Amino acid sequence: MDSYESVLLVKNEVFVFKVPPMTTNRGHKAADWNLNDPQWTGRMRLVYKDTECVLKLEDKNSGELFAKCPIDKYPGVAIEPVSDSSRYFVLRIQDDNGRSAFIGVGFSDRSDSFDLNVALQDHFNWLKKSEEIEKEKDVPKPELDLRFKEGETIKINMKITVSL
Repeated sequence: MDSYESVLLVKNEVFVFKVPPMTTNRGHKAADWNLNDPQWTGRMRLVYKDTECVLKLEDKNSGELFAKCPIDKYPGVAIEPVSDSSRYFVLRIQDDNGRSAFIGVGFSDRSDSFDLNVALQDHFNWLKKSEEIEKEKDVPKPELDLRFKEGETIKINMKITVSL
């Protein structure tokens, strides 16, 4: 049976920026990206199929794929927040040949970046819970014995009133 692609999040406006090389070990800064002049603007979709989670950047009108970012864990190297803003992230995009590059993405509204954070956290928490449930299925559980033991009794008090 073929599995289907589930959409976790769609944001209709995302901005892509060229990311300069990091100069310090403190992480990327969005202030270094020339935020007034994005390289590309389009739609972002966060999807998963089986256990693979992918962030796709697509053209707003045609749906043509601009770039994709496979995410194996969050937080991780595939998607990192910048150090100076909550609206911007650095993505490691990859093509079908396995080549990768780093780009900056940002949102005009802070709530959009919050939604992305929550969707990623929820997805990876769900994956972790699913793995735990699968592991529990393999462990034999002791059978519950609810029978009365030898000499064990119960007492039931019932108030029955009879009307004549």
